[in-house]
Amino acid sequence: MPCADLDTVTTTARRNEPLPDPEAMDAIRRALSGLRYGQVVVIVQDGVVVQVDRTERRRLRLNGRA
Repeated sequence: MPCADLDTVTTTARRNEPLPDPEAMDAIRRALSGLRYGQVVVIVQDGVVVQVDRTERRRLRLNGRA
């Protein structure tokens, strides 16, 4: 499932900035994988990804009601 192309982040970063940590980028990709409704929050401290939170929302149908 394509999402915002995370590889573009590394290629469009300003030249003087370090590239994102590959482990952090992989964690973000995994958090986005299969997500239909919800959010992924990336916590950064001092320019380093320290936490990735995924909140998934599941929509339930109740006897034909939305």
